[in-house]
Amino acid sequence: MTKTPTFQLEDVSFSYDSTDAREGVRGISIAGAAGKVILLMGESGSGKTTITKMLNGLIPHYDEGELSGRAIVCGLDVSTTPLYEISQKVGSVFQNPRSQFFTTDTTSELAFSCENQGIEPDEIRRRISHVADQLGINSLLGRNIFSLSGGEKQRIACASASTINPQLYVLDEPSSNLDMEGICHLKNAISLWKAEGKTVVVAEHRIFYIRDLVDHAVLMREGRIVQEISGDHLREMSNEDLRSMGLRCGTLKAKARHSRFQPKALHSDETFTVEIARRSKNDTDPRALTIENVKLPRHGITALVGRNGAGKSTFSLSLSGLSRHNRARVAIDGEIITGKGLSSLSYLVMQDVNHQLFAEDALEEVLLGMKNPEKEYAYNLLGGLGLKGFEDRHPMSLSGGQKQRIAIAAALAAKRRVLIYDEPTSGLDLRHMEEVASVMKRMQREGLAQIIVTHDLELIESCCTHVVEMDKGRLGAPYPLDDKGIKRVFDFFNSQNAIAQEQRK
Repeated sequence: MTKTPTFQLEDVSFSYDSTDAREGVRGISIAGAAGKVILLMGESGSGKTTITKMLNGLIPHYDEGELSGRAIVCGLDVSTTPLYEISQKVGSVFQNPRSQFFTTDTTSELAFSCENQGIEPDEIRRRISHVADQLGINSLLGRNIFSLSGGEKQRIACASASTINPQLYVLDEPSSNLDMEGICHLKNAISLWKAEGKTVVVAEHRIFYIRDLVDHAVLMREGRIVQEISGDHLREMSNEDLRSMGLRCGTLKAKARHSRFQPKALHSDETFTVEIARRSKNDTDPRALTIENVKLPRHGITALVGRNGAGKSTFSLSLSGLSRHNRARVAIDGEIITGKGLSSLSYLVMQDVNHQLFAEDALEEVLLGMKNPEKEYAYNLLGGLGLKGFEDRHPMSLSGGQKQRIAIAAALAAKRRVLIYDEPTSGLDLRHMEEVASVMKRMQREGLAQIIVTHDLELIESCCTHVVEMDKGRLGAPYPLDDKGIKRVFDFFNSQNAIAQEQRK
């Protein structure tokens, strides 16, 4: 006897309102059974997020548009069932966990969805204790959410989804902002849910961490399903096979660099010096750094790597003159720069670019930071980042990946001597990641110093010349990303996996 699927979409189409940049989906038919992991793959804008929103009820009850076809989730007709009823059956984990938090402390967050459903307090406490043991987050209970690292926030988001004991879990780009340790914890959660007989749908660009859990994969393109692949077939596919389909790698492995791209060790005249000191000697704030006389490549692309919470984003803010907790000093091109002068020296592309998009359209956003606005140069930057045709669109109407690329274009247009990117490929597919890498290499040829805060090994391999490792607010010495350096950075990321596995025991 065939079991009823947990969800079933039959010839479903959805078109967003005309003011929305997203294209929606057309003629989607897909189902998922208990105990199965379904992977949604494809470029940004291909329709993956739209499917996740149909499964958790945000479409049609939150996002406005026209829905047709039949969408049944956990026995409920999505189009006629109130959102609060669907939320009792479906647990959601978003790309940015901050967007789904309702409270300020972790324990209350885990209780929130249960309280909304009127569950008795004793049962809520039992569920929190059970989920905390299962996911290994007891040390995170009773904490201020805003003091957590990105990886810790994502673990709380997973735990919060678990407390309602849903039949279906829906995850949209959950690994985008995670280091390797955080990704390992995420994979453990998905593995646990699968073992419990839950259905798990994951929309992802980063395939490597989830590939061995997938039962069924769906390749999306321009709002349609173009190919369905069994989990076994997906695991047999090489990185080259996946790249030919426009997808990221399925296995992370170090490979030799081309002889043309073997950076050499730095000499003193090819560096600039960074020092960062706490503003107060008694300052115990974890955002305060102590960095003494670190020399970074003057014309290189430096990957700044480290665990979530190591101080990478704080370093970026300090070097940009935006930190209240640290005092930065930079010696570059024979000039010493401190204080407000840092904002004229460097430009930071933030991880959450919503904080730095101000203009009415994409072209104006790029022109905004230019001393002498050059429209042709701005058009070329946007085109080089895959944004041709979006020049007149309001930045806030675009997808997360498109916003990220507009911010990068604005940074490049500002023509500062030091460019800092905080997770610039967060949520980007293969093609757009490669476009970002290509523009960074072009800026290197123009003589700019670039620092990339990243957990993205594919990006590092694509364009970086050096790596700096950060731990507990301190920087190591940069090393060239030659063949020896490639192996070293891969070993560094693999060590984070080992840490997460040890924590799980």
